[in-house]
Amino acid sequence: MTTLTPSGRTGRNSGGARIGRPSFLWSMPAITFFALFAIVPLGVVAWLSFTSWDAIGSPHWVGTANWSAMFSDPIFLKSFRITALLTALGIVTQTPVSLLIGVWAAGPQRNRGILSALYFIPLLMSSLAISVVWVSLLNPYFGLPHELHAVFGGGLFNDGFLFSSPTTAIGVLTFVGMWQWTPFHTLIYQGGARAIPDVLYQAAAIDGAGRVRQFFYITLPQLRNTMMTSIVLMLVGGLTTFDTILVLTQGQPGTSTTSAAYYMYTKAFQSFQFGNASVIAVVLAVFTTLVSLVVVRVSGWDKMRSTQEGV
Repeated sequence: MTTLTPSGRTGRNSGGARIGRPSFLWSMPAITFFALFAIVPLGVVAWLSFTSWDAIGSPHWVGTANWSAMFSDPIFLKSFRITALLTALGIVTQTPVSLLIGVWAAGPQRNRGILSALYFIPLLMSSLAISVVWVSLLNPYFGLPHELHAVFGGGLFNDGFLFSSPTTAIGVLTFVGMWQWTPFHTLIYQGGARAIPDVLYQAAAIDGAGRVRQFFYITLPQLRNTMMTSIVLMLVGGLTTFDTILVLTQGQPGTSTTSAAYYMYTKAFQSFQFGNASVIAVVLAVFTTLVSLVVVRVSGWDKMRSTQEGV
């Protein structure tokens, strides 16, 4: 069996066979791909944040003018609050639903496969397609609100009640996001639940523990790493949400649903202020990274301890 030399260089082992190259060389394609499509673009965006550019002429260096302008812009600060709110609502609504359905789908129930396949249909659709479907269903002139208004009359079910206030508009975005992404996280929990050894449940049943106690004392602790994986994915997806807002609300009413990603889009492709948009992009990238790192560190997920120790 060959091993690398302490210096990391290639050589020959005691049997005369040539020792392989350092293992980090095998990761060079992934490192190169990440550098070309993540690090380099982020560096270009960071440079553009110090310039004035309308995508037609050449960028002009303006120093920290864009940064000063954006941090004094109330919409910029509000967009991050809205982004944080939508992300928190997504985690709060999607986590319990996907956890319960995922654990159920991992069991031996009848017709479980058929029901799971039907439930996972949203995973086959793109975010834009789902947004178009829901904007048609919720259209105040010919969609579900119009039909409810025709049946129940005025009051709550007026033609524009879903998008007429910030509260209902945020609620619509939260519901559509839950409908779209809960099946994905359900699939993660289903895989995690199937990896739990049956011997744990058998021992608990012998001790007289029912299904509820088994869920709280066996299933949940065994799924802690799975849960953190799901939450980190929700964080990254929620902090960068864009297409659903673009199709459903366009940041309205007013700017009450304008997320940071959508505000970056309006600055870049509606106002052609790519310098200001680059500031939002840099802040959003740094903010998303820091939040993810904090969650990983606080939760202890970075330790990657096995959930099956002692089994």
